[in-house]
Amino acid sequence: MSNNIVLKRGLNIPIQGAAALKTSRTVKAGTIAVKPTDFKGFSPRLLVREGDRVLAGSPLMADKQCPDILVTSPVSGSVSEIVRGEKRKLLEVRIKADDTVEYLDFGVQNIAGMSAQQVKELLLKSGLWTALIQRPYGILANPEVKPKAIFVSAFSTAPLAADTDFALGSEAEYVQAGVNALTKLTEGGVHLSLSAANCSSTPFHKIENVVSHTFEGRHPAGNVGIQISHISPIRKGETVWTVSLLLLAAIGKLFATGRLDLARKVAVTGPVAKNPSYVEALPGMNMKDIAEFYDNSKGDIRFVSGDALSGTSIGPDGSLGFFDNQVTLLHEGTEREILGWAKPFRFNQFSSTRSYFSWLCPKKRYAMDTNVHGGPRAFLMSDCYGKVLPMDIYPIYLVKACLAGDIDNMEKFGIYEVLPEDLALCEFVDPSKNDIQAIIAKGIDLMIKEMA
Repeated sequence: MSNNIVLKRGLNIPIQGAAALKTSRTVKAGTIAVKPTDFKGFSPRLLVREGDRVLAGSPLMADKQCPDILVTSPVSGSVSEIVRGEKRKLLEVRIKADDTVEYLDFGVQNIAGMSAQQVKELLLKSGLWTALIQRPYGILANPEVKPKAIFVSAFSTAPLAADTDFALGSEAEYVQAGVNALTKLTEGGVHLSLSAANCSSTPFHKIENVVSHTFEGRHPAGNVGIQISHISPIRKGETVWTVSLLLLAAIGKLFATGRLDLARKVAVTGPVAKNPSYVEALPGMNMKDIAEFYDNSKGDIRFVSGDALSGTSIGPDGSLGFFDNQVTLLHEGTEREILGWAKPFRFNQFSSTRSYFSWLCPKKRYAMDTNVHGGPRAFLMSDCYGKVLPMDIYPIYLVKACLAGDIDNMEKFGIYEVLPEDLALCEFVDPSKNDIQAIIAKGIDLMIKEMA
């Protein structure tokens, strides 16, 4: 039996461009980019060279600190290019995909008869260990650590997020297989959080061997970090793991079919998207492969892998991230508005504080762009963060501690409980225009460096 948790703080972003619940087409893999930068805490050691032949599931990179952690290829084909940045930092491994994917066979598994060590070894060998994220800090899970529990969010409240039931509803049996495998890795069980709005109709309410919870409220109710803070807050010295429902299904497929299959339904969304809908694709898909969904002739579109609040800007030549099943297309807001602050009758501008009369149209959706309407100002002491963050922490003091590099106060004010995405709404409503997510990320990097 699940327990219902009601969140009274939060904010839904009314942005245009939600994907229609239909699959427009399957994107034929051309060149797939595998990016080690998708995995925080991963120090890549390259295992392939240009021209090498790979199968779906073949290792491409290993972690220098933990060589058992591998990043593997999502497709079969040949390594076409190794892309490096400054100081020869490895940025991408590009693979020219075959017309028909060939899979490395890991063997169909009987999960009930497997030990925790066997489950761990298969996840490591297949490259799906990278699906497991360790908190604190949001780094790749350490295979030598046994987590307090594993947490999964079965819904998303992020702006224009992919509809979970539509995108993954047909893979409930694989989600169940993934749960059965992961329960062997922790004594605290797998905690599955559902939306109270549709908990009885979603196919995931039938998942067994989980501790179920339902959440009711506005964004960020669907963030797994927010859910953890209400189920079992992370204290100093504790470790939990999280995995997305998308990759939990991929884990289940691995055990059920013996294949690394990362195919997914990707929601193409955003105010400038044409015919926003879903495509069947693989992580690493190039943005040019979905060119029919946008017109970038003026070069004024921002391509975001993920949602508008916490996704990654990747550019027109970028590729879909390993953890993402959403692309958001936004207009680059470079226009300047004279005396905009003095115009209350702005029915086409959304305000979280009712500064404009647009609040009289509660169901309206807005063609939002990337314009922040001003530059950085003095850091104001305000309660605006607390109004949108449903966590039992002091966000403004945490942000200031991260800015100052004060580890003691970072611990005191909740650095172990948060990742940058959890404070994305704080950044959205911040009157001082601070890059809150970058500040939190910098604080986490300092904690990793000093507390390792």
